[in-house]
Amino acid sequence: MEPLVNRPRTKRGKATLDRILAAAEQVFFEKGYHRASINDITNLASIGAGTFYIYFDGKYNLYRYLLLQCSHKIRKNLSKAIKDCETRREMEEVGLRSWLSFVRENRYMYHIIWESLYVDKQLFVDYYVNFAAAYIRGLNEAADKDQCRKIDSEVLAYTLMGASNFLGLNWGLFKEEEEDLDYVTAEFMKILDGGIFDLSQDW
Repeated sequence: MEPLVNRPRTKRGKATLDRILAAAEQVFFEKGYHRASINDITNLASIGAGTFYIYFDGKYNLYRYLLLQCSHKIRKNLSKAIKDCETRREMEEVGLRSWLSFVRENRYMYHIIWESLYVDKQLFVDYYVNFAAAYIRGLNEAADKDQCRKIDSEVLAYTLMGASNFLGLNWGLFKEEEEDLDYVTAEFMKILDGGIFDLSQDW
């Protein structure tokens, strides 16, 4: 597989790459992929076009690299948040609260991720299929430990991912005022407590 980026070996080179990435995040967020140009990115990063091509062969691979970075940052944030959780319910609660807070601080990521559907559909598919695969494994482990109901894990994974996505959109992206994320999380957990975490009856 071709490399997406020519990684620098010096601190100065890394600093330049970081400026390119930060500028690209802002330009893609404000203009979208198709309207954004390499000149927009290099001007904002205060570098020449020639410097840009030291690191990337074009806008498409820069975008793919940013999408990959989004995935890594999201997974790292969630892993750190739930590392001390002992049950699946606790993971869902802590994970959602962490996700909503993360979205508020990284709003550009929704644009990067969702726009991939219109940049290259396969990028969009791969992003969510790969994310779901890890989610499914965790749900299967929880079901085996009787920490949640035994529901088709693929159906459940995409259901929970969909809920998190749209809760993140509303409370992380749509609303300008900062509302109580603990309240939002607690209300959502009422739904789960009456559903997948209610082990008193079986469907």
